[in-house]
Amino acid sequence: MNRRTLMTALAAVPALAAAGATLGATPAHAADDYASNTALYKDPTLVEGVDYGRRSRRHAVDDQNPAARAGIVRTTVIAPHGGGIEGGTSELCLAVAGYHPADLAPTPAAGPVHDFWMFEGLRSSGNSALHVTSTHNDDTVARAMCAGSLNVLSLHGCTAAQAGLETGAAAVLVGGLNPVLRQYLTEQFAEAGIRAVTASGEEEIAGISPDNICNRSLLGMGAQLELTTELRTALFAPGRNTRTERAANTLPLFWTFTNAVRTAVQRLEATQPVL
Repeated sequence: MNRRTLMTALAAVPALAAAGATLGATPAHAADDYASNTALYKDPTLVEGVDYGRRSRRHAVDDQNPAARAGIVRTTVIAPHGGGIEGGTSELCLAVAGYHPADLAPTPAAGPVHDFWMFEGLRSSGNSALHVTSTHNDDTVARAMCAGSLNVLSLHGCTAAQAGLETGAAAVLVGGLNPVLRQYLTEQFAEAGIRAVTASGEEEIAGISPDNICNRSLLGMGAQLELTTELRTALFAPGRNTRTERAANTLPLFWTFTNAVRTAVQRLEATQPVL
């Protein structure tokens, strides 16, 4: 089955064809310091490896895997604002992809590994200036990986106020254009006892623009998770929630969250046979 045939077949599945039209309006988001990742990379005052970093992993092609033979990746996990920009999202990206964030060993829960990509702020302070909104993410590796994947899951951080929730709310907002993945994520979070809210409002939170990096998949849709500061804080040991210490100081809730997301992804992949 070639890529065009695969996309046509999957789009014909009623559940996957449904639109995420209930996520709300998308007023303009405040401008970033950089109009794109390309603009950031061209800034001569920034040094890769000092101010920011990029990490990614693509897995070797398995000739026994029909999807791999067709050049198709089932799922890619990304963290566009990792490191010190939206704390905790780098660690979650690695764990959801199947790796322990401290040493990249296989995660405690058995299961497949996924491709991943992340952009990270590495400064001791001022990392928010490195934020590039997801609709402007033009990193060539990120776009290529997403474009070759059936599913993209993007991890983000926000405040309770940005999420439109009450002060101190520990919750995850579920957005993006893939209604089936949103449904599975919401169901798995409920089963895990994690508060999940359907994302609405501006594009930065809801992830409903086709230009959002999470929706630049083979199917033109993906999922975006926005974790409030309070939820992200609860994932790591008190006093160890820093960019350099988080990875080795995860709490049980971190793995509960990770396993909920991985289960949702596996449920989705089970509906996507590649023959």
